Amino acid sequence: MAQVHILLVEDNEGDILLMNEALHKRPTVKKVSIAKNGQDAIDFVNKKKSFQTAETPDLIILDINIPLKNGHEVLKALKGREDTKMIPIIILTTSSSPDDVNKCYAEFANLFISKPENIMDLELAIDSLENFWTGLIKLPTNSDYV
Repeated sequence: MAQVHILLVEDNEGDILLMNEALHKRPTVKKVSIAKNGQDAIDFVNKKKSFQTAETPDLIILDINIPLKNGHEVLKALKGREDTKMIPIIILTTSSSPDDVNKCYAEFANLFISKPENIMDLELAIDSLENFWTGLIKLPTNSDYV
């Protein structure tokens, strides 16, 4: 299995702590970077402002309800650029609204998951993601991005 660098875009400190802990347990996760708002996520991926030396993530886990630029704006910004559109983006949010689901897929999200309600279900969701994204499929490498 490949090791991946994940950018977690989340503003809730409790969710950051739980996700970070769950992700770091896995041998397939090389690094987890955190962006606490949409603008920082865009700047991180585009290596702007204080993120000029940031390593390009292999995978992004994105909440919709984040400050400055929401998840929909982040999706549009990253999927609308040739040099970032191939980075897989997983939406992980409290929303289960069909409108949010449809809008995210229309904006080229690769996967939409409603946040599990407890730690056990979160672990199961992370296990499934890990098996899928690092075991079953092949992710593009950073050198594959235009």
